[in-house]
Amino acid sequence: MSGPLRVIVLGMMGRSPFAGVAWQVLHYLEGFRRLGHDVFYVEDTGDWPYDPEQDTITNDPRYTVRYIARLMARCGLPDHWAYRAAAQGGRTYGLSELEVAPVRFTSTSARSVKRADVLVNLTGATVLRDEHLRVPVRIYLETDPVLPQIEVARGHQFTIDLLSVHTHHFTFGENLGASDCPVPFAGFDYLPTRQPVVLDWWACAEESRPTPTSETYTTVSGWKQSGKDIEWNGETYVWSKHLEFLRFIDLPRRAERPFEVALANADAEAIRMLESHGWRVVDAIALSTDILRYRSYVRGARGEFTVAKEQYTRSHSGWFSDSSASYLAAGRPVITQETGFSKFLPTGRGLFGFRTMEDILVAVDAIESDYENHQRGARETAAEFFAAEKVVGSMMERAGL
Repeated sequence: MSGPLRVIVLGMMGRSPFAGVAWQVLHYLEGFRRLGHDVFYVEDTGDWPYDPEQDTITNDPRYTVRYIARLMARCGLPDHWAYRAAAQGGRTYGLSELEVAPVRFTSTSARSVKRADVLVNLTGATVLRDEHLRVPVRIYLETDPVLPQIEVARGHQFTIDLLSVHTHHFTFGENLGASDCPVPFAGFDYLPTRQPVVLDWWACAEESRPTPTSETYTTVSGWKQSGKDIEWNGETYVWSKHLEFLRFIDLPRRAERPFEVALANADAEAIRMLESHGWRVVDAIALSTDILRYRSYVRGARGEFTVAKEQYTRSHSGWFSDSSASYLAAGRPVITQETGFSKFLPTGRGLFGFRTMEDILVAVDAIESDYENHQRGARETAAEFFAAEKVVGSMMERAGL
């Protein structure tokens, strides 16, 4: 295919209305748009949405619809979205039912009716229906590797069926299939990719003075996550992040610098424990209900320190974090737990991988000894490896588009 394409991105930013999910979707939408394609967002997961104002899963989609409409207007695509409410029998908000149908996707001017060329199932959150299968190119875009590969190897039929109806498969697990990665890698021809970031959305004016939080290394993270641990070859690969944080619990004292985590899914006992070891803790949910507040938090940091799920680290999957890519784009140095990503991304200037406490302390010393150089290094790494136009363009090219 050549020329502008009609692209549908299937996502879950209404089901999970938090800034990290929203930025991920918006970066893809803007990447496609900047490459000249006609891009639409459609949410059709079959799940009921979460309403953070009520703190509950709900059959009332009003918050979700307002949220999606606000995001799409903010990124300049006010009439390029649709939400199908599972709890209301598939009632469609945004574009009409006729316009949502992939084979009859109406242009915004309603002057023509064209067939959708590409369907991108972001995070694989949508189970494709017959109408989706009429789109000639169907990309499964996996942001959370390891678990699906093991499920396929174990013969998990739902996962096999979910993957089989796509024509192309991409994964953030850039090291899957390598000799140093024990994750089974058979059944589907995955291609490596990474998260796109719209650089100018995150750029900070170089002349701006440090914000009040600029001495603090921060991150946005969940604490305990359950339901996705999985066994392979007699070993259990753990999904929850809290176990990795506990390995480095003494970091604020050892580094003698302020470290803060915006935390979700943590009880009062966990917060007290972190604070007793010198961590600052803020509420990730309150921070993440607004994408601009989230962005300000990232921009206001000295840098990012974060861990990765053991499922990614022990498997040497090559996975990298969306939030870390955003910190880099904001010119904020990143210190993150090694997953094998350093085989594909340069480290030592603006980006550091670690396995031990000593690795972290060396990275902090390096950043603090030449902070402006590492700021530039962070930004240059983002521009070279995460720029939305490059990432999305490469994916499209390798999908034969």
